[in-house]
Amino acid sequence: MNRRSTPEADTQRAIVQALRFALPRDALVHHCANEVTEAGPRGKIRQSILVGMGVHSGFADLIVLSGGRVLFLEVKSPTGRLRKSQEVFRDTVCAQGFSWALVRSVDEALGALADHGFASRARPARRAAS
Repeated sequence: MNRRSTPEADTQRAIVQALRFALPRDALVHHCANEVTEAGPRGKIRQSILVGMGVHSGFADLIVLSGGRVLFLEVKSPTGRLRKSQEVFRDTVCAQGFSWALVRSVDEALGALADHGFASRARPARRAAS
């Protein structure tokens, strides 16, 4: 079976693997599947069920919990852009005092840990100024 090219998903899998290595053993790295990719009426019904169960539009791809800190990570491909709902989510969680970062690579994810004060067993490459 051939898998379609999914650069964002591939990047996210690599980031999760790196975070699990870099963070303390008791840290949590979680992905909340918040969208149904099935087209048509069946997909719309499934999505409405998820919304009723608490799925939030624009929720970050990953949430990292470690050492009393919370970091939301939005994973994008090198050319990916935030949707309006993702911008609203970012602004909402940041206004409540939580940390949020847009990352496009493992190095950026490790850099986000360092930028937001997370203890890590890995040393990130220097992050480019945004």
